[in-house]
Order: sequence, then C-alpha cells, then structure tokens
Amino acid sequence: MDIAEVAKRSGMPASALRYYEEKGLIESTGRAGLRRTFAPEVIDRLSLIALGQAAGFKLDEIRQMVAGSGRARIDRTALRSKAQEIDATIDKLKALSNGLHHAAVCPAENHFECPTFKRLLRAAGKGKLVGVGNGVAGRKRGA
Repeated sequence: MDIAEVAKRSGMPASALRYYEEKGLIESTGRAGLRRTFAPEVIDRLSLIALGQAAGFKLDEIRQMVAGSGRARIDRTALRSKAQEIDATIDKLKALSNGLHHAAVCPAENHFECPTFKRLLRAAGKGKLVGVGNGVAGRKRGA
C-alpha cells in the first residue's frame, strides 16, 4: 500500500512515516511512481511504535525493539522498568492530587498555617513532585 493509504489507516502524517523510515523504525517495500509503498504489516508496527511512545520510550529504544524485518524483540526487562517508572509517577501524582484536594477544603485560615499544605510545599521545593503539563513527568526539576 502506498504512503497515503498508510497515513490514512494509521492516522499519522506522511511526514512522520518518512521520518520513522529514516530512523529505521519502519521500512518501505519500494515505490509506486514517486510514492513509497509499505507492506500491510506496517500498520501493526506503527501501532507498536505509538504504544511505545505512549509508555514513554524514546524512538531509539523503540527502534531496538522493532528493528529488522522479523518479529519485534520486545525487551521484557525494559517493559518492567518502564512500568515501574509509570507506577512511581502515578504515586507522585496521587500525592499531589491529594494535597491539592486538601488545600482546596483546608479549614485553616491561611494555607501557610496548614501542616499538610506546608508538607506539600516542602516536597515541591525539593523537586519531589511531578511537573504536570510541562513535559517533566516523573523527573525531578532540572533533570
């Protein structure tokens, strides 16, 4: 199938497909005129790439798992490690959410008099909270 059909079926722009091919994540099977062509299995490969990105893997890490024309070689140790990172991020986000919920209903006249809010501030000051919406989920500040 040509690149336009792959783009349509996968929901990815052709530019992303060309980039993935350049990075060694997918392979074209040839050309039909000026358009690249791909085997139907490329759709599954693109889904695997999307899953890896959603889990937080870098494209180079994903390439190592999908490289070659055979079946993907998914590193179970890497999956386990990434799952643990996600679990740690979830724990931090839960703590942050609980602290914010508390601060929203805290009976203290001033938030700076509230021990729970002060603990939240100390954790934030030490970089122990996850940055939400700024691309640093799971990392300390400055990392």
